[in-house]
Amino acid sequence: MATFLFASTPLYGHVAPLIAAARHLAEAGHRVIMLTGSRFAEAVTAAGLEFEPLPGRADFDERDLAAYLPDMDRYRGVALSQYQLQHTFIHPMAEQWAGVSAILDRAAVDTVVVDHLFAGVVPLLTRPRGRRPAVAALGIGPLAQLTRDAAPAGMALAPSSTPLGRLRNRALNLLVTKLVFRPTQQLARRRYLEATGTPLPADFPFILDLSGRFDRLLQLGPREFEYPLSDLAPGVRFVGALDTSRSREAPPLPAWWPELDDGRAIVHVTQGTVDNGDFSSLVRPTLDGLAGFDGHVVVSTGGAPIASLGELPSNARAAEFLPYDLLLPRLGALVTNGGYGTVLLALRQGVPLVVAPGAEDKPEVAARVDFFGVGVNLRTARPTPDAVGDAVRAVVDGSGHRERAQAIAEAMRRVEPLELIREELESITVGGADSGGR
Repeated sequence: MATFLFASTPLYGHVAPLIAAARHLAEAGHRVIMLTGSRFAEAVTAAGLEFEPLPGRADFDERDLAAYLPDMDRYRGVALSQYQLQHTFIHPMAEQWAGVSAILDRAAVDTVVVDHLFAGVVPLLTRPRGRRPAVAALGIGPLAQLTRDAAPAGMALAPSSTPLGRLRNRALNLLVTKLVFRPTQQLARRRYLEATGTPLPADFPFILDLSGRFDRLLQLGPREFEYPLSDLAPGVRFVGALDTSRSREAPPLPAWWPELDDGRAIVHVTQGTVDNGDFSSLVRPTLDGLAGFDGHVVVSTGGAPIASLGELPSNARAAEFLPYDLLLPRLGALVTNGGYGTVLLALRQGVPLVVAPGAEDKPEVAARVDFFGVGVNLRTARPTPDAVGDAVRAVVDGSGHRERAQAIAEAMRRVEPLELIREELESITVGGADSGGR
């Protein structure tokens, strides 16, 4: 049996999928060490894994935005995205590498597995394969590969492989990597120098696109929910949607749960577990826009107090957390700010979506929902009640969205994600890196 080191940025949406994959490896008899934030120690050990805390500034808590993103209110637009990316993923590089290298020094690790934005693995990726363990990544957001067939990640533009489209894509790739995100690349070079004492190689790729450097990039989601790319990195494998419900204790069913059994349509709305400090952006407009809806509107607050929602319409019910394995198969539609994991879980059940994209990679998720016709992209993080209500009614009443969502669900049912991940990781651990495609 092999020894795996899993390392993750301490964000729930990054940690939970890695725990699910690591648990499966441990249950198959492998030794698995997991390096991540202290707040996840209990979840990691409960999964049968060996926990190691990230050192220093890398061990932040996303629930305390004032502590790890203290100046967030000073930025807007692209500047805000760059600020968040730098402080969440680039600044911690040296401390992340210190944690990784300390474990590698004392344990005979065969393969390192990270979330695809864990910059602390860059010092390994600069080494030839024969001088390091295999390195794989779990793609926990939309594929962020620079490509000739689509604009850079973050622009939320539809792909285009026409001659004019490829000219656009090339120009935008250069704009993003050489100008807009040049400060981020420069920061990565400084942090790499601090971490290793040597300069980052001049030919090392853009820090936000390491897809071609990993021995495997195990991309969550089906191939059918990713843009058609003619230059897909050879190590990419699409592995479907992971059920992360075992990463936390299952919530109890609320007292009102039996009320959902009357045969009327059920619409669920959530802003996730992080962006839940201001429900006026999406949850409240959904409640108000569907106040006259002949069905159920079900809210999960992601841990925020239910009282913070204000007065609920008569057709609405709320809980801090809900069992998605029981709820999602019953939904007529899901209203979300575009969290990638939530969208994949909905599509796995063939549930159409209404997306009001928030920050980070959420506009890219919403763009794919629109491109593949599995829902409605509201193109704003703060939609009006009428906009949400009209979109939900269109999706529930039938406009082809459900049929297309069910087609993606059928594609996902053809793979077993945990087994596929295990097979791919074992293949690079035992047989060395290869470049076969799937």
